[in-house]
Amino acid sequence: MSASFSLDEEVRLYRTNAEREKYNSLATLFGIITAIHYLESAYLRDSITAAEYVLSIPVLTSISGKVFWKRYSPACSRLLSQYKTMLKLVGEEVPSVEEFMKRYRMDYSAALERVKVGVPATVEHPTDSGPETAKWVAETTQGFITFMDALKLRLRAKDQLHPLLQELVTGYARFKGSKDWEGRSRMVSWLITLNGMKASEEITEEQSRQLLFDVDHAYAEFFRSLSGKPSDSS
Repeated sequence: MSASFSLDEEVRLYRTNAEREKYNSLATLFGIITAIHYLESAYLRDSITAAEYVLSIPVLTSISGKVFWKRYSPACSRLLSQYKTMLKLVGEEVPSVEEFMKRYRMDYSAALERVKVGVPATVEHPTDSGPETAKWVAETTQGFITFMDALKLRLRAKDQLHPLLQELVTGYARFKGSKDWEGRSRMVSWLITLNGMKASEEITEEQSRQLLFDVDHAYAEFFRSLSGKPSDSS
């Protein structure tokens, strides 16, 4: 006897929470690659000058779907960091980015090239504005995003967080005036806290929330310094 079904019944892609998370992750990865495509296309079409490209271009964020004006290097670095994180989460569902793009008919060669290179175009092909500065901005931005993603993914042990925070603080300290930024003292304080813990010891949930808040504050302060705006104390 054949099972009956209603034509009005909603067809679901998933039946379990695990399957739902899988499809959500795949959709987010699709969005990130699409955002990188539009970002790179603006540069490759030469629709803006090199100087405008470094300063600000419209970026489609993969999470909100809204268009914001952001500095190119930080925006591209953020998307690349999100891409790397999502690629780990989807695991065996995406053997390679080429196969993923072919499966969903994503003819985004510029995005494919950017994710393969792994750094913004301003780092790969530096301009007269300063290759080292562009590289430092990209690396430091990736450091911020990687560390905050680690906390959001509930990494809590010292041996998981300390190396990431140490690398972030080292890159952060290369910028002129960073010694006077409030965010630096907060991150150094957390670095000292983690350094005093055993490798397997974990921070508490309360500490994790405060650490994320402090690093996010330093992240915002970092961007204000790039735009020449004064830092806000909190």
